[in-house]
Amino acid sequence: MATLIKNKLSNVATSVSNKSQAKVSGVFARMGFQAATDEEAVGFAQCDDLDYEHRQGLQMDILKPEEVSGEAEPAAEGDSHYQRDGTGLPPSTSKDGQPCVELAAQGKPKITAWEAGWNVTNAIQGMFVLGLPYAILHGGYLGLFLIIFAAVVCCYTGKILIACLYEENEDGEMVRVRDSYVDIANACCAPRFPKLGGRVVNVAQIIELIMTCVLYVVVSGNLMYNSFPNLPVSQKSWSIVATAILLPCAFLRNLKAVSKFSLLCTLAHFVINILVIAYCLSRARDWAWDKVKFYIDVKKFPISIGIIVFSYTSQIFLPSLEGNMKSPKEFHSMMNWTHIAACILKGLFALVAYLTWADETKEVITDNLPSTIRAVVNVFLVAKALLSYPLPFFAAVEVLEKSFFQEGRIAMFTNCYGVDGKLKSWGLALRCILVVLTLFMAMYIPHFALLMGLTGSLTGAGLCFLLPSLFHLKILWRKLQWHHVFFDVSIFVIGSICSVSGFIHSLEGLIEAFASNTSD
Repeated sequence: MATLIKNKLSNVATSVSNKSQAKVSGVFARMGFQAATDEEAVGFAQCDDLDYEHRQGLQMDILKPEEVSGEAEPAAEGDSHYQRDGTGLPPSTSKDGQPCVELAAQGKPKITAWEAGWNVTNAIQGMFVLGLPYAILHGGYLGLFLIIFAAVVCCYTGKILIACLYEENEDGEMVRVRDSYVDIANACCAPRFPKLGGRVVNVAQIIELIMTCVLYVVVSGNLMYNSFPNLPVSQKSWSIVATAILLPCAFLRNLKAVSKFSLLCTLAHFVINILVIAYCLSRARDWAWDKVKFYIDVKKFPISIGIIVFSYTSQIFLPSLEGNMKSPKEFHSMMNWTHIAACILKGLFALVAYLTWADETKEVITDNLPSTIRAVVNVFLVAKALLSYPLPFFAAVEVLEKSFFQEGRIAMFTNCYGVDGKLKSWGLALRCILVVLTLFMAMYIPHFALLMGLTGSLTGAGLCFLLPSLFHLKILWRKLQWHHVFFDVSIFVIGSICSVSGFIHSLEGLIEAFASNTSD
């Protein structure tokens, strides 16, 4: 009897221990990471209500791996192991011999199509839509067309990216054989370069995350400077103040603290958008329809392309999102209505804002508001930007730490965590340096539109246009119909032209801006 009671208590303790090991980090769903084992990929779920703003809206559970065959180092408490190349540690087992992955997978909540749609909407309806009216300034009606075109293309590439996750089995059924963007990239480069694709995707993601952090600092300094122009404080000084507030981000070990504010930030942003549109509608009689051009500014329009593309980036977390839907067959319809809604809202917002201010439209549209309204709206936007900064920063830090300091024998440097799992002092110093680095970039290149255009042209076009179409052709070449091949090739060619053109013009603008700032 005592033995039976002891076994029951042991089973209960094991179950509780396994449940307590589930950690949430929604940032990594967007980064294309997968958990330490292939089976854990089904464990991504919404467990701490982390609403990942700025194209980062998916939750995922990560199980801490135990030692495997005595060779792997024990995981530090609170630490989660990720693999970039799709090859991870084999699944650990519980005391009763049952895989811990299976135990954790039992009872995992799946998300509905509406919840998945919220994640996608949150990813493509972030605060960077504030730069879209500036894109209309240089593109006119063609800019509006590009907002529609980008929505159609991003919707299509999102679908074909998910198609690359599946292959047909012997029974003719479609089976999910891959879990992430990284898996797809590695499959395309195998067998000659089995890890090259995943590294390319991760490099693109790191660049986008760091540039996103820089954009948050830039927009914070810009908004505060234009909200209080009478104060003897420059935009660079406001950026320094914002960075001082953000410095505690270096101490982050998880996103529990900031995740609680994410949903409120997103709702506040929608309210701000409504306020801006309401003000514009109140001035409908003064709208300058004649200012909307049919011709484009050849020098500045490519920058607008990058701005528009950057506002639609969501492909990086779609594989994890689709894998956690209750009904994956509803993924296509979900993508349709989310992108249609985004296209309509973005087009209306950009058009009515430009019609209101015409040639006086600024890089951040809220700077055009009257001073009485501008200060209130901009303060809320600054708060939103500061609360959003930890998400991409934490993601970038995790990628860098796993790549250079924590991946065992392939790590370039010693582990930045001690035996007790605590971050070493020099590791904390490197995090602080990364925060300061984003400040320096924001100070010397304080141009929101140029930075957004550069990032959209470089990483946004690559992740949303080029790579999905290329992977689709490579993996499913023999099964594609001619119109799919035509679409994929067209998107790749058009995307390449737009990406190169936008990158060159954005880079030229940034060099000119940097030169002028250094001369001053």
